[in-house]
Amino acid sequence: MVKKADIDEFYRRLSLVNPAPSSELEYVNPYTLLVAVVLSAQATDIGVNKATGPLFKVADTPEKIVALGEAKVRDYIKTIGLFNTKAKNVLKLSQMLIDDHDSEVPHDRAALEALPGVGRKTANVVLNVAFGEPTIAVDTHIFRVGNRTGLAPGKTPLEVENKLLKRTPAEWKLHAHHWLILHGRYICKARKPDCPACAVHDLCRFRGKTTL
Repeated sequence: MVKKADIDEFYRRLSLVNPAPSSELEYVNPYTLLVAVVLSAQATDIGVNKATGPLFKVADTPEKIVALGEAKVRDYIKTIGLFNTKAKNVLKLSQMLIDDHDSEVPHDRAALEALPGVGRKTANVVLNVAFGEPTIAVDTHIFRVGNRTGLAPGKTPLEVENKLLKRTPAEWKLHAHHWLILHGRYICKARKPDCPACAVHDLCRFRGKTTL
């Protein structure tokens, strides 16, 4: 595990690489962010953006999505994995937002997780990106980085999340999610991490580091 004294330096270096990190999902408001994150499960951000670009131009509110109907929504997102189930979830969550939340995305974890297709990871992303809460959504990239580097080893995403929340200094928590996910996506990659290009290679506890 990365030493407590080194964790601040770990994040400081990632912040120098990317001072203002942000989601790579494209959205125009909290609602479209929620939809995009729901659609991103087991899919790439690039693939989701290709589908949601045209969709959000015609429907960027719960009412507009419901008016489109499931068949048309499904047609827009048919290039995304699990599109049948996701189309159903998007329609159901949109109707729930209209019925229960005045068409607004709730700023509440329990209310978010009650929506179809929304789990803890999705709720964390929405709370962080839309509402500026210092949450850390653990996806496959962050789970890998947490374990491989020794920053927050754990057997489950929740265990990694809890350790990251406990060990990450307060000043870095707001952007920690994006620094770690981007680091995992572009540097600490699954098959072959790019250790020579890594800003925190000397702080990392990974024993199989790659070389030039």
